[in-house]
Amino acid sequence: MNEGSRKAIIAAFFANLGIAISKFVGFLLTGSAGLAAEAVHSFADTGNQGLLMLGAKRSIKARDEEHPFGHERERYFWAFIVALVLFSMGGLFALYEGIHKFRNPHDTENMSIAIGILIVAILLESYSLRTAVKETAHVKPANQSYWQFIRTAKQPELPTVLLEDVAAETGLFFALAGVLLAHFTHEPRWDAVGSIAIGVLLVVVAFILGAEMKGLLIGETALPETRIALAAALRGHHHVQEVIYLHTEHLGPDALLVAAKAIFDPSLSAADVSRSIDEAEVKMRAAVPSARFIFIEPDIARS
Repeated sequence: MNEGSRKAIIAAFFANLGIAISKFVGFLLTGSAGLAAEAVHSFADTGNQGLLMLGAKRSIKARDEEHPFGHERERYFWAFIVALVLFSMGGLFALYEGIHKFRNPHDTENMSIAIGILIVAILLESYSLRTAVKETAHVKPANQSYWQFIRTAKQPELPTVLLEDVAAETGLFFALAGVLLAHFTHEPRWDAVGSIAIGVLLVVVAFILGAEMKGLLIGETALPETRIALAAALRGHHHVQEVIYLHTEHLGPDALLVAAKAIFDPSLSAADVSRSIDEAEVKMRAAVPSARFIFIEPDIARS
C-alpha cells in the first residue's frame, strides 16, 4: 500500500470513530432515527478502515507452496468485505430504522443537540474526504475524472475511502435535512425519511464498490497503456519477430501476471531461445516494474 492510501485510511478511521461516538451519544439524547442510522454507518466505516489496513498487512506475506503467486489479492478480498459491511450494517440497518420510525413516528428531543452533532460530523467528514481527494490527486491522471478513477483503479483503498466518504457526507446532509424538516413541519416522519434516504444511498454505494472489487477478485487485465508498454518491450527484443498475443492479469495492485506468445527467429538454438526469453523478461520488467510473473511461450512462423 502506498503512503497516500495509508494517510487516507488513517484520516478516515479517526474521523469516523469520533463521528460515530458523537452520533451515538446524540441518538441516546434525542431519539433521532437519522442519528441512529448515521451512528451505525460511522461505526461500520470505522471498522471498514481497519479491514482495509488488515488486507494491506496480509497482502505482503511471502509466497509459499500453497500461494505461489503471493497474497496480493488479500487487499481485494477485504475491500469486498467492506462492501458487504457497508450494505448490511450501514444500508440495511438505516432502512430498517427509517421504516420502523416511519410506522411509529415520535418527535425528536433536544433538537439543538442533534443539529450541533450533525454539523460537527459534517466538518469532520469533510476533513476525511479532503484528505482522500488530496491523496487521490497524487495518483490519478490529470485528465481522468474521479468516477473514472474509481472504475479503473487497481488499488482498492483509495476508491473505497472516496466512495465511503462521499456517501457519509451525503448521508449527513440527508440526516440534517430530515431533522430540520421534522422540527419545522412538526411531522416526525421526515426524520424517518432521512434515515431511509441514507439506507438507499449506502446500498447503492455498496453495490458499486462490491461490483468493482468483484472484477478485481476475478482478475482484471492491466490498463491499456501498461499492455502497450509490455508488448513494445517484448517486440523490441532483436530476436522477436512478432508478438502473437499478450495477456495480463492483476494479482494485486502492484503485482501483474503476464502470459505471452511470440515468434522468435527460427534459426536460434534452444539455448539461444531460452537466453532471449530471459533478456525479454528483463526488458519487460524494466518497462513495467509491477510485472512480477512473466511467462513467454516461443513459437515459429507458419505459412
